[in-house]
Amino acid sequence: MKKAEKHVSREVGLEIGSICGRYFLKLEDLHYGYWTNGLEVDITNLHIAQANYSKFLISRIPDGVKTILDVGCGTGAITKRLLDLGYHVDCVSPSAFFAEQSRMLLGDKIDVFECRYEDVETAKRYDLILFAESFQYIDPQEALRKTFSFLNDAGYMLICDFFRKDVVGKSRQGGGHRLSHFYDLVAKYDFEPVEDLDITVETTPTIDILADALKNVGQPVLRSGLRLLSGRYPVLFKFLTWKYRKRLSKINKKYFEGARTGEDFKKFKSYRLLLYKKAPPFLLSQESRGGISV
Repeated sequence: MKKAEKHVSREVGLEIGSICGRYFLKLEDLHYGYWTNGLEVDITNLHIAQANYSKFLISRIPDGVKTILDVGCGTGAITKRLLDLGYHVDCVSPSAFFAEQSRMLLGDKIDVFECRYEDVETAKRYDLILFAESFQYIDPQEALRKTFSFLNDAGYMLICDFFRKDVVGKSRQGGGHRLSHFYDLVAKYDFEPVEDLDITVETTPTIDILADALKNVGQPVLRSGLRLLSGRYPVLFKFLTWKYRKRLSKINKKYFEGARTGEDFKKFKSYRLLLYKKAPPFLLSQESRGGISV
């Protein structure tokens, strides 16, 4: 699939997920849940786990931070929590749908950069730049370069997202930059590591919940729809299933064969909270000033 097609497919998928989650489960967020001890892993508790995730994420924001750029703000739910806590927040959203959702929720309290993070141009500088499950969609080198230039002196970069581990085999769960590659890249910048927390165990149950929903709801609904199409329009059905047989086979393997499990996720992915601090100017080495374009 071409890069542009992947981008559109991903965007549409997120929009559908947001609409269905909000309508059927009253979910405000798109991100994973944070499953604490004692919280039953059940789809009816997903909204609680997502609220736990937001609380956990916000709790890692260092003292002294006042201005935040929320990259990939989704529906604006986390942004609203940040605003309610007194932070001054701007957002980045490459999706017209989510940009509009954020404006409807937040009104004129924020500025929304309706473009890819790589294309953001602003004279503003921030105390913290936040990537809540958005870092995986951005070229990591360009993300680091932009972030370094948009941060105030001694500002922070906070990433909460999953990365690919260096293990043998291939996961059915796509997405995520290679973690070792990220560490290599960030080491080239004057970022001081503050926190590096592995929260894979706490987030993985979300995968099993979604897999269960696909198996017990998504697959039966799809089969019923195909059976209806076959009965009413047999010629068209045969043509479409022949023309798109490879794509349909790929969708079936990816979503409905039971390979996208929590165990698979834990084997191939590492979900981490990463907090870095931009080194103050007087600590920046001459070598790094010459090696990094900011």
